[in-house]
This record gives sequence, structure tokens and C-alpha cells, in this order.
Amino acid sequence: MNKLLCSAMVLLGIISVVIPAFSQKDKDDEPTSWIYFAVVKDDNGKPVRNAAIVLHPVNEKGRQERGGMELKSDPEGKANLDGIPYGPLRVQVLAHGFQTYGEDFDISKPKTEITIKLKRPQGQFSIYDDNSKNPTPRQDAPSDDQKKPN
Repeated sequence: MNKLLCSAMVLLGIISVVIPAFSQKDKDDEPTSWIYFAVVKDDNGKPVRNAAIVLHPVNEKGRQERGGMELKSDPEGKANLDGIPYGPLRVQVLAHGFQTYGEDFDISKPKTEITIKLKRPQGQFSIYDDNSKNPTPRQDAPSDDQKKPN
């Protein structure tokens, strides 16, 4: 009886290890895409060199997953990467002197070309700026005869 119980435990242990191994999804069988990036200036279309292109996978809930990759654009503003799995991909581009760019893309083709147009930073406004040199015109309060009676 003891041998039968021991062999049953060993068999159960083997089955509990083998079944999950076969049921796991193999990432090598997923289709992948070759992604080509072109990073250019929005105002004149000239390439932006040394732009950091950060890639993050996105889960079903639209949240950024852990991991990711970073590429740098070459002097012609181009970068490419092979082996990106199909599905949503968050792309962020950072370059000195430009606004940070970010967008989610759905990768669904064997070759994907993405052109990113970077904008220059806009002027910023502050309530603390001195506007005494160019005051805004104020509207005068209505006189007593222009007021409506209640």
C-alpha cells in the first residue's frame, strides 16, 4: 500500500508540472512587426537627430506594462526595430529643445512606418508677469441710470 501511495504521489507531481508547461502561451509563435521611425521637426520637416524613442507595451486595460526599450534616432532622424509583437504599443519621443511626444499605436502589420513630428515649446503665460506696460482695457461699471430696477 505504501508503494502504491508513493507512486501515485510521484505521478500526481509529474502531471501537475507537465500540464501547466503545455498550457502556457509560447511567445515565439506570436507574429511580430518591424517598426520604422522617422522623427522630424513639425515646422520645416527636417530630421531630428539623437531623439530618444521609448517603447512600452500596453495591456488590455490600456495601462503601461513593465519593461520597454529605448532607441536613438540617427542623423537622418530614423530608427528601426524588429521583433515588436502585435498589439498596442506606447511610443514616447524626447529631444532637446522640443515638446515631449506621446501616443499609443496598434501594431498589426509585418512592417509599420511611424512618422513623428516634434513641435517647439510654446510660450508660457503667468499670472505673475508684469502687465503694467500693456494693461488690458477695463470695462467701466454701468452708471446709475443704466442699471435695471428690480
